[in-house]
Amino acid sequence: MTADLSFGSIPAFYREVYDIVCPNQEQVDRDLFVQLLVKSSLPKHVIMQIWDMADTNQGMMTRNGLYKALAYTALAQQGKTLNDKLLETFSGQELPTPSLGDLSDLRSSSAKLRRSKNPNVLCYDYKELCALDSVKVELVPEKKGIILKHVEYEVTSQRHKTTVLRRYNDFIAFHELLTARFAYRLVPRLPPKKVGASREFIEQRKKCLRRYLNIIARHPQMCEDKLLRFFLTFSGSDVQHKIKEHFRSIPDEFMTSEMASKAKDLVPLDTQQQLANSKELIFMIDDCVGKLKDIAENMVIRSTVYATDMLQMGRQFSIMSNNTTPVTAWASGTNRSWDRLQTGFKNLSVEFAALSDKATQAAVDEEDGMVEKLTFFQDIITAYRDLCERHEKGVLHDHQKAIQKMGQYKKKKMSATVSSSEAATVEQLQQRILMQEGEIANMENRNYYSLHCLQMETQLIHAHLDIFHEFAACMANVESKTAADLARVWSAMEPVISTLAPPDSSSSMKRGTSPPSSPTSINNNGPGITL
Repeated sequence: MTADLSFGSIPAFYREVYDIVCPNQEQVDRDLFVQLLVKSSLPKHVIMQIWDMADTNQGMMTRNGLYKALAYTALAQQGKTLNDKLLETFSGQELPTPSLGDLSDLRSSSAKLRRSKNPNVLCYDYKELCALDSVKVELVPEKKGIILKHVEYEVTSQRHKTTVLRRYNDFIAFHELLTARFAYRLVPRLPPKKVGASREFIEQRKKCLRRYLNIIARHPQMCEDKLLRFFLTFSGSDVQHKIKEHFRSIPDEFMTSEMASKAKDLVPLDTQQQLANSKELIFMIDDCVGKLKDIAENMVIRSTVYATDMLQMGRQFSIMSNNTTPVTAWASGTNRSWDRLQTGFKNLSVEFAALSDKATQAAVDEEDGMVEKLTFFQDIITAYRDLCERHEKGVLHDHQKAIQKMGQYKKKKMSATVSSSEAATVEQLQQRILMQEGEIANMENRNYYSLHCLQMETQLIHAHLDIFHEFAACMANVESKTAADLARVWSAMEPVISTLAPPDSSSSMKRGTSPPSSPTSINNNGPGITL
């Protein structure tokens, strides 16, 4: 029983739906509610009846009203006739769960609706960004070209359910078009190209390309663009030329965005100061992330060195255990330690190999988990730095340059008017001034749009701050698991080590027993008395 409804307890599914349609605990929009209930396959008049029966307020629905609506939907799907008393039969019981199918597209619709109502708020958290897509990049077996070998990558998009092959030159063509299309967004850098690259370089570049595509595929604007969809889904040949043919003349985001015409109204008056403060914070975080990454990489190195040491130690025990050099009584007397130790060394080498395997796995987990997460965040902040630089050296610079050019035209016109120059010359200057005014107006709009995008991209950085939780959780999990795994191997090693111990005194050589072929030791007490 909950306080939200007078009858029945709330299923977890109800809360899941509410978190999707109202992640910020606001009221439910009518259009989004209708889109939700359309998934129930109920007739439209029944959906409207459910809306009227639930708690509504001027076209909005409360959480309590949504829960009631979900219960009524489930009952309507069961063929029940809806009325206000129907829920009373569930007193003390869990309310029924409606069948609404896949809710993934509802999450996207909810974010779009919230953004349309408040365009200065990103409306995505880290979990929702990650849910937009997950792209895998794997190396395919090496192929030989006419002159040089080339590398191909297998790119798999979870969202589009596609797997395609791409070469590095395909990425370059895609990146050039993407940068031109989304000049006001966080576009990550491509890893460098290198002729005759080593296997290690190619492996690192694969990871870079994976981060690159995931940053783009999880960007709220770029993820919906046809350019990205083409790159992730086109399965034909000659990708780098085909993608240029399709998108060479595509306009940039400013020309196609509904926000462009009202960009000035979207930019708060204190944007420049807010941007400066935000940059200071983000760049400080970036500095700390760099140091954390250095530490994480050192942890990988330590785990790798430990794994190597344990493997080498096991090999030395293995070498000694497999040695077949005969040991005679001349060398060992009655001592049988070497035979005993060789047996124990053989078992020890297996245990040390197990220690090496555990440490190697720890290094892999630290690299793929901890280091990669921090590098992913670094790539995003690097893209943010590049964006800030493009704004300052690009749009802002062009705007100032256009204003200066306008001033020059006006001075020339004034001089021509004063000197009574030909009317044609004055007319030409007037036409240039009018054209320049249009150019300045366009530049101003672009400048405002760029500032609006900077605000959104700054919020995108903040949405990704939750990656620190993933990093810390990964570190705690890897280190605790590794410590437990190593402890188990060391504990399992104790019985093996005990076999190396010399026999106890009851089974050792009796005092006075002489080694074979050796004279009996005689002391001053007389013959037959041994020491």
